[in-house]
Amino acid sequence: MRPVRSWLRACVLWTTLAALACFASLVYAQNCQISGDLDDATRSAITAAGQRYFDLAAKGDAAALRQSAIPSLASDFSGIETTVKDHQQDLAGAQPTAKALFLLAAEGTVAIPHAEFYCGVFGKNGQTSGSAVFYFDNLPPGKYAVIIFDATSPQARTNLSVVAQQTGADWKLAGLYFKPVLVAGHDSEWFAARAREYKTKGQLHNAWLFYLEARSLISPLPFMSTQATDKLYDEFQSLEPADFPAEGKTADLIAGSTTYKLTTLFPTAVGSDLDLVVKYQTADASNTGQANQSNVAVIKALVAKFPELRDVFAAVVARAVDPSGRDFGTLLAMKDVK
Repeated sequence: MRPVRSWLRACVLWTTLAALACFASLVYAQNCQISGDLDDATRSAITAAGQRYFDLAAKGDAAALRQSAIPSLASDFSGIETTVKDHQQDLAGAQPTAKALFLLAAEGTVAIPHAEFYCGVFGKNGQTSGSAVFYFDNLPPGKYAVIIFDATSPQARTNLSVVAQQTGADWKLAGLYFKPVLVAGHDSEWFAARAREYKTKGQLHNAWLFYLEARSLISPLPFMSTQATDKLYDEFQSLEPADFPAEGKTADLIAGSTTYKLTTLFPTAVGSDLDLVVKYQTADASNTGQANQSNVAVIKALVAKFPELRDVFAAVVARAVDPSGRDFGTLLAMKDVK
């Protein structure tokens, strides 16, 4: 998730006319309208489609969702099927409220390698409370709607976001995203506050991991940034550890005579506890015995290198991932990491 950086802030000028001209040069044929910009018929059609897909997800009707999906999504629907199943209990009895709606128009005849949509009003310092930016890679031309629901049930409060693509007069399902409002009983502000505490203590790796959780919770979509996400980015980005993996960059971890290439490191909630997940590259994850040995070695080496992790996480999960995407995971409680 990228922030609206200084080049955009410099581009947003004081006069409305100059600002519009500047943004026109930036967004090219990628345009965004918010709910208030739309005519009643368009807004109603998009909202109805989003509500229909929300209702199907709440019922756990993955088959009907698949029938309503665009072909590229319907042909590989297992991810959404699993997601719907995993969150059905959280949506049972939920009362949804559509809290945001966006209409994105990607013009042209070929996919856009890096599409960016600037929605709402921006100020001289970038985003405002009512703005948003969406980022997509290799986006085919078309019109896309993003509808974000706040769903509160007796079990949980969840953000469910629907992405739909216009096909004729219909809006076909193009994506479905669930995001809990709370993780391990805490919201984004709590994780950001803990990140600041760890920063003050000099535990910069813990601070970074808690920032990642705060950033994840504050936005309902991984490809959407807001004023709140940009503020978090500006506050914490300088803390990014050089010895942690980052987007497109692995990090070396030495365990005995072996150097492992770490690809991902992030916290995850298990009930009221937080576990740490580490993924790394392996040649073949099908040899589960060898993968388990490597996983344990990675866990022990990781905690030995960053002992501050013991103060925060209840367990570590290591996942060996091979080039085919197949993986094998091992969980080790922190008290058992010797």
